[in-house]
Amino acid sequence: MKGAALAGLSLAALKGLRAIGSHPSDSKVAPGLPLRAQQAAYRNIFYHTDIGALWDCIPFYWEDRFHLFYVKKLPDSKEFGEGVPWYKVTTKDFVNYTDHGEMIARGSREEQDLNVYTGSVLRAEGRFHIYYCGHNGHFGRQNKPEEAIMHAVSDDLTTWHKVSGERLLADTSLYEPNDWRDPFVFWNPEAHEYWMLISARLNTGPSRRRGCLALCASRDLRQWETRPPFWTSNLYYTPECPDLFQMGDWWYLVFYEFSERWRVRYRMSRSLQGPWVAPKVDEFDGSWYGAAKTASDGRHRFMFGWNPSKLEENDFNRKRGGGNLVVHELVQEADGTLSTRPPSSVEKAFSTAVPFQLRKTFGDCEIGGSWTRVRAPMDFACALAGTMPKRCAISADVTFDSGTRGVGFMLRTNPDVDGTYYLRVEPNRNRLVFDLWMPGARTPQIPHYPHFLESERPLEVQPGQPFRMKILADDTVCVAYINDRIALTARMYNLRSGEWGVFVNEGSAAFEHIRLMTGAAE
Repeated sequence: MKGAALAGLSLAALKGLRAIGSHPSDSKVAPGLPLRAQQAAYRNIFYHTDIGALWDCIPFYWEDRFHLFYVKKLPDSKEFGEGVPWYKVTTKDFVNYTDHGEMIARGSREEQDLNVYTGSVLRAEGRFHIYYCGHNGHFGRQNKPEEAIMHAVSDDLTTWHKVSGERLLADTSLYEPNDWRDPFVFWNPEAHEYWMLISARLNTGPSRRRGCLALCASRDLRQWETRPPFWTSNLYYTPECPDLFQMGDWWYLVFYEFSERWRVRYRMSRSLQGPWVAPKVDEFDGSWYGAAKTASDGRHRFMFGWNPSKLEENDFNRKRGGGNLVVHELVQEADGTLSTRPPSSVEKAFSTAVPFQLRKTFGDCEIGGSWTRVRAPMDFACALAGTMPKRCAISADVTFDSGTRGVGFMLRTNPDVDGTYYLRVEPNRNRLVFDLWMPGARTPQIPHYPHFLESERPLEVQPGQPFRMKILADDTVCVAYINDRIALTARMYNLRSGEWGVFVNEGSAAFEHIRLMTGAAE
């Protein structure tokens, strides 16, 4: 993935963003960066690095654990220098992680891979291989291609050696030279050759619609033949971080929309030859889930994406690429479409029940031990349940009456509910929403900004039919699931503490089997 996928900037500005500074380096894979001592006072269940940010994750399953290579975004300072390397952690349960340090070092300002950008890992020809994008923004000013596909090999998944002299450039008779990244390499058993999908742009057509996935093929993983695109859509600036896998009779093509809406999307086909069909809901999460790729342990397939941070940890500021790792499990539905649910190991980490007491706060609320009925036919009503732990899982079965316009959870609210995060189902709009209400909030552009929509997902629910709402939260990360099928990830910076509860807007709803859980060792 290209380095600057930040919301709120023009595409031209996004392409122009680069890290600054310099550092002494050569093209060898170094044992690690000279970073200052790391202190992890609090270990978030959603993995994050102690220095910098976890950017694109490249998962690979081998010998009973997931090896999660990732692009490590370092702070832009003289201390850390220019460019980005690859690091790695391993995990068996997506709760406990072992840090293995740097895997592929960034090159110098004079080398193609000043930035070691996204790629893929595979076992083939008796060795492990990484194909990655080497990006150097300085090369554009020297009339040289900024991006090239590069190669590294290993015998143990830990010590990697860059293959000298291997540099696959874009064929400019078909593709633009400076968008040529995120290679995904796999063995095609039908063609009896290796295929490489590359995030690219055609060299003709409307500028914002040239994005495609280029195709290269090889018999030996060294000599590559460029072919016509594997997939084009005339929809996106670039479909980044491609991922391809098969479940049963279906093939799935996953990509990150580097365009206006910032979504991880997918297409499905019965054949590698296509046609690649968009399902009714083609996104896995909202705009707070970036550049996800998948891996399987042979029984279950998981998706690994990052929850972006924000400048100065302020909800009203611009997003920054990279942040915390969020893992979803992918489930194939009867019609072949894919849904998302939390990994069972992550749910089990929230194993300690926390007692709570619902109390009527506004409006008409009938309250029992772990249930409440909230009625607000023409206005708003809510029941609060006490302090929301920093790390917790909250869930309930929800049934709403016909005509209800909003129903859901309140998070980190104050007693007068003026400042609140809302996870809200809006049946009349067929959507799930996460937003912040914070009176008195200011931004440079808008002097009074009380309501801030963070993210949303399509969602269809019916009156009288219960659905399950579930929230997994840890510090500033919040991941919600509906019926273990629909996921929505968000951030919570400005409100760090407060109460939690349930609410209804213009309607009535019952909340049953309400639970508050905590756990996972710090």
